[in-house]
Amino acid sequence: MSMQSRKIEERAVQLLSLEGQVAMVTGAASGIGRGIALCLAEMGAFVAILDVDETRARETAAEIEAAGGGSIPLKCDVRSAADCRRAVDNVIAEKGKIDILCNCAGVAIRKDIVDLSEDEWDLVLDVTLKGIYLLSREVVPHMIRNGGGSIINIGSGWSLKGGPRAASYCAAKGGAVNLTRAMAIDHGKHNIRVNCVCPGDVDTPMLANECAQLGENMQAFMREAANRPLARVGTPNDIANAVLFLASPMSSWITGAALVVDGGGLA
Repeated sequence: MSMQSRKIEERAVQLLSLEGQVAMVTGAASGIGRGIALCLAEMGAFVAILDVDETRARETAAEIEAAGGGSIPLKCDVRSAADCRRAVDNVIAEKGKIDILCNCAGVAIRKDIVDLSEDEWDLVLDVTLKGIYLLSREVVPHMIRNGGGSIINIGSGWSLKGGPRAASYCAAKGGAVNLTRAMAIDHGKHNIRVNCVCPGDVDTPMLANECAQLGENMQAFMREAANRPLARVGTPNDIANAVLFLASPMSSWITGAALVVDGGGLA
């Protein structure tokens, strides 16, 4: 290897390595959250897998450990302040710190406000938006004591524009972006960066569930979802790479940003 090649490799490691860092990812049992957890672990982070689905959370953790990484699965309903506190306490007891928090848990119910029940509204807002608040409230004090950290909230293209038959989801994801900005302002002085990734349609069980809710043909639904400049739907890895960027030293002067990762859908 040439001297220049070694310098390039060393620089890449400096910018992207998460070695020695501790991450928490919600909604990490499947879909985008699982992709994020696997990516962060691959880059060296110990990853706490938070999800209401304890069985699948264990499967994600087992996959990380089989690849040589470190992980702990934790059953956590992000709507519950007690669950959030318990999850954070468990990670602190085991690792002593939390460097990265990715708030990915979310629920999509495809209804307009006339058809949407109050319970459905509460479910979407509580999981998708309130969950960010509850878990961040527990994590931020530990980040302050540790000298900083990175929080990445998962929004949506519909954080920035409206969408059909998705009133509660649009409200929750729109709130996630502005909550991100407020947190970035409040905690910049603590060396805590807070950013938001806004995905377009990503090939996950949640997207398939949306198709079923709307009663549409899956093939036609996916063709429409791919109708964007890059002519495909996203993958969990597409979103995970953006989260890695925002968690890593590459984004050391970025906070309060909403990074759109949607194949050009909003262009």
